[in-house]
Amino acid sequence: MVSRETFRTAEGLTLVADRRGDDAERHVVFLHGGGQTRHSWGGTAAAVAARGWTSWTVDARGHGESDWHPDGDYRLAEFAADVAHVIEEIGARPAIVGASLGGLTSLLLLGRDAPGAASGLVLVDIVPNMEKRGADRIAEFMMANAETGFASLEEAADAVAAYNHHRDRPPSVDGLRKNLRERDGRWYWHWDPKFISPVAERGPSEINDPSLLMDCSKAIAEPIMLVRGRMSDVVSPEGAAAFVEEVPSAEFVDVSEAGHMVAGDRNDAFTDAVVGFLDGLD
Repeated sequence: MVSRETFRTAEGLTLVADRRGDDAERHVVFLHGGGQTRHSWGGTAAAVAARGWTSWTVDARGHGESDWHPDGDYRLAEFAADVAHVIEEIGARPAIVGASLGGLTSLLLLGRDAPGAASGLVLVDIVPNMEKRGADRIAEFMMANAETGFASLEEAADAVAAYNHHRDRPPSVDGLRKNLRERDGRWYWHWDPKFISPVAERGPSEINDPSLLMDCSKAIAEPIMLVRGRMSDVVSPEGAAAFVEEVPSAEFVDVSEAGHMVAGDRNDAFTDAVVGFLDGLD
């Protein structure tokens, strides 16, 4: 059973989440990547709940159904503060599964701002030293239609298929309705364009400080699992190996036939890796 929950942050923003599972003592919080929504975790969150965990999939500020910040404040530290507030409201010490932006948010949270707030961390295809080519490709894709939108869901599906060239285009475009909203006859991504066109330097600039994020990674005492998509252009094999070598608490899983969107590309293999990691936590 899925229940829609809301959290009110210290700034007064409303964050929307889906909760799955009974009132189990073990909790896991899923944090999506930039430009995604909580719905990207559906299959894995359901599988984790079936294993006796209470799972929470959260729309980050400026994404999905959560509030957009009125002044465009999308600093990574603010995303981290939001997650700290969610954890406090949950009233447990959850594991965190963070993809891309969600993973970097988690590093800042657990390595600097709220040490010990989680019992473990799964990083989904993200490390502090990202590959510039892959990061630039993501930014280009997000910026291409952020302001102009799409004439139809089919046009949006074509753009997604061109970006995820290794993945077959779905026969139905209905799934995109969770990520786009219609306005005046056009379809727009359901995230704030100010997230990638920041106002007054309030974007997530910390992602461009790999030294800071690596220091945060090394400071995390809890177990970390890095899950890389084998076809990823964001995390290279060398980058993954360097991260695991420098971070004593980290282990590494490589998922074949998957790119940066590991959960969407190979949800079965990804879910198996996550469940295995969570079952090993105290």
